[in-house]
Amino acid sequence: MRDEFLWVEKYRPKTIEECILPEITKKTFLEFLKKGEIPNLLLAGPAGCGKTTVAKALCNELGVDYYVINGSDEGRFLDTVRNNAKNFASTVSLSSSAKHKVIIIDEADNTTADVQLLLRASIEEFSKNCRFIFTCNYKNRIIEPLHSRCAVIEFSVNAKHKPQLQSEFFGRLNTILDTERCESDKSVLIQLINKHFPDWRRILNECQRYSAGGKIDAGILAHFSDVKVNDLIKHLKEKNFTDVRKWVVSNLDNDPGVILRRIYESLYSSMDSSSIPAAVLIIAKYQYQIAFVADQEINLLAALTEIMVECNFL
Repeated sequence: MRDEFLWVEKYRPKTIEECILPEITKKTFLEFLKKGEIPNLLLAGPAGCGKTTVAKALCNELGVDYYVINGSDEGRFLDTVRNNAKNFASTVSLSSSAKHKVIIIDEADNTTADVQLLLRASIEEFSKNCRFIFTCNYKNRIIEPLHSRCAVIEFSVNAKHKPQLQSEFFGRLNTILDTERCESDKSVLIQLINKHFPDWRRILNECQRYSAGGKIDAGILAHFSDVKVNDLIKHLKEKNFTDVRKWVVSNLDNDPGVILRRIYESLYSSMDSSSIPAAVLIIAKYQYQIAFVADQEINLLAALTEIMVECNFL
């Protein structure tokens, strides 16, 4: 029932043709379907761009049994791999005529090197009966022995493909909103897509959230307007932790990566030159952690606190 409520699940593409991808990337997956088989795959790209959707669509179209494990679930991940996944991979499917089963390891870059070594061993142990699809935001966090056993497909979008993909998603989004009987201002949808591209999942989640009022119009622009950091810089300069925290809480709707980027862009006009190198290193550290931390608010506040303590402002 919950899946039917969440738009990202309700409208998740079921086939590769339905997926919004650069043509050359889509062609690669269609070739796999034509052959009726896939190699072990490592799908790499930014959050929300469709990696897990593609993995499931491949399995659905190939008619294979598949099992999904989330790499972010550290507490149960090892036990799941050693027990459930092993039992799944080692048995022959009774419901499918496909040559192989498939195990999808979602967010594989959130697993440790030791866990990835276990996964590499599993690839070899079950090679006759099972294929693995790994998804990750950062492929450099996947160990080379696992890397080398997979065909790596990057979900990167260059400037040439961006307008076409945005246009496709704009059309898809309008269809969804019509189905949900939600009125929308097209110019607002365009701004929302521009802001979060290529994170389709976030765009759809934001639209579902704003649709609760029955209409998506200019009234929501204040919720995702460009980040203004002037007040934040003032609080950092005054080393006022309480006001910094209040600023963070009031800006939770904004992407923490964008906030850190805006602070970076303001460094030369707001910070003592001797402190800028340290600030850049702090921003880079916490920008990297955004992809896998459990609590974005705490991560952002930690970054700002470190900047506040370590750096001197003009």
